[in-house]
Amino acid sequence: MNEHVATAPADDELEVSLVPEADFARVRFAGDSGDGIQLTGTRFAASAARFGNDLATFPDYPAEIRAPQGTLYGVSAYSLNIGRTEVLTFGDVSDVLVALNPAALKTNLADLKDGGLLIVDESAFIDRNLAKAGYEANPLQDDSLGRYRVLPIDITTRTLDAVAETGLGRKDATRCKNMWTLGLVLWLFERDTDAVADWLQRKFYKTPEVLAANLAALKAGHAWGETAELPPEMRRYHIPKAKLKTGEYRTVTGNETLAWGLYAGARLAGLDLFFGSYPITPASPLLHALSRMKNRGVITFQAEDEIAAVCSAIGASYAGSLGVTASAGPGIALKTEAIGLAISTELPLVVVDVQRGGPSTGLPTKTEQSDLFQAVYGRNGDAPVPVIAASRSSDCFDCAIEAVKIATRYMTPVMLLSDGYIANSAEPWPLPDPSKFAPFPVSFRTDADGFEPFARDPETLARAWAVPGTPGLEHRIGGLEKADITGNVSYDPDNHEHMTRLRVDKIRGIADALPEQRPEVGKPHGRLAVVGWGSTWGATRVAVRRAMAEGIDVAQIHLRHIWPLPKNLGDLLGAYDKILIPELNTGQLAALLRAELGIRPHTLNKVKGQPFKVSEIGAAIRELAAD
Repeated sequence: MNEHVATAPADDELEVSLVPEADFARVRFAGDSGDGIQLTGTRFAASAARFGNDLATFPDYPAEIRAPQGTLYGVSAYSLNIGRTEVLTFGDVSDVLVALNPAALKTNLADLKDGGLLIVDESAFIDRNLAKAGYEANPLQDDSLGRYRVLPIDITTRTLDAVAETGLGRKDATRCKNMWTLGLVLWLFERDTDAVADWLQRKFYKTPEVLAANLAALKAGHAWGETAELPPEMRRYHIPKAKLKTGEYRTVTGNETLAWGLYAGARLAGLDLFFGSYPITPASPLLHALSRMKNRGVITFQAEDEIAAVCSAIGASYAGSLGVTASAGPGIALKTEAIGLAISTELPLVVVDVQRGGPSTGLPTKTEQSDLFQAVYGRNGDAPVPVIAASRSSDCFDCAIEAVKIATRYMTPVMLLSDGYIANSAEPWPLPDPSKFAPFPVSFRTDADGFEPFARDPETLARAWAVPGTPGLEHRIGGLEKADITGNVSYDPDNHEHMTRLRVDKIRGIADALPEQRPEVGKPHGRLAVVGWGSTWGATRVAVRRAMAEGIDVAQIHLRHIWPLPKNLGDLLGAYDKILIPELNTGQLAALLRAELGIRPHTLNKVKGQPFKVSEIGAAIRELAAD
């Protein structure tokens, strides 16, 4: 989804979204994992972005590569929220649900609001599919859907009719029903088909018959909407453009901006980027994105396992490049010993953890925030590393640059936390001005005079970066404890305690360079502060802004720096009567802040593999505000 959206007049901050179907509308596509649901959703999101809407998306797909067709666990869904206001989340409930089979209907109907529009492919509601979905009766033929505006259409047959002249076989022709559906939804939201047609031209220019079939299906779906003479209750949705600030925008996912941010950080540091990784959901697209930058000097290496991946990155850093590795929670666990090696050798390394539901392989395609303890504490020995967390897709770019800066300035591994929601969700991103990023070039040690491998910068406590092969800078490196200054292997008890404390102090000292923590929304004191980290940012911001519109004294404080914590955080949180911490885990940040700052927060926890809804955080705010 790489379309550019038109620029719009400059304006102040977007209004908070308050009125569904006037300010914003939420759509969910759902079908079998082979129905092209993710493609349908991303194309509709791209069209909305090009039109000028603010938007937020949420791909929700199964972990199985190909689950049995028509089953509940094979359902793939894509939700998006488009608005003229600041939307930030994919939406608590759907205004429109497109269900291409009974299983998709059954697994997604609960999120369709009462009175919402339900579009179904009635040709898929046959006995076999109904049985796979666990329906005892056809819901299209009883009163069970009476709460909704139901629009049953024989989508499959209409698609086959539309593409009949292209020469495609029935199996391939049926695959075009996602384009027929997209054409209908584009009409429903008063959008033309031009942007999707342009994309199809670029996508299928080498297969003219496939291109012709998809274009025919797309236009047929749009034309059906125009000519079907639907009853008045099947009204169209009119969502105007958002008053976005002037600039050139691009619709991005978190994994894309992570890749670009890592590359930008390496360039700002004057380093080559080496990325050693092993495929794992939901981190794999980062490897895909960086591998496409080969012509820009980025080296990517798909290792045989996680341990080899991180060790190759450490080797690259030892040789004078920026070493980066990435994984999800179980892969980070496998990298743990090697991260300790990077701590011991005091080499820069960026470790990206795109969190997913755990433990073990857990919920590979579902989101969670339960690796915070692993990031902060998860190593043998007293071995801290800085931990920073991205809050949304666009924020990944800046976080990646900051991770590179910290890693090279302090000669340390840095944990950069993302998660499945951030990695896969999309939002409009104003392209940054490269001239506004100050370079932070790395200085390699080249002077042999007085060189000691573990002598330290008095301000940062970082040792010098001496690239192997530099004359006169030969030195020993490895995981065994080293003598202070010389780096010789040492078993001296006092030296071990000294070196341990030096490494701890180096990481704690990073807090001196961190900006003061400030509220993102609301006052720096008051009745209630909602403190979050990671992907809870969007739902929290909308919930806080809506609560403020109701007159509630509440603020949002969102942490990027998890370890070390900002130095003023304790004083800031102490200025509020109550603290609420929503997390997609069982309370890991809350435990960290209790231990470090002595605060007693209220917690709101969710461990369902799904992001927070605005209403869930909003209800907690109102409850605490009224107490």
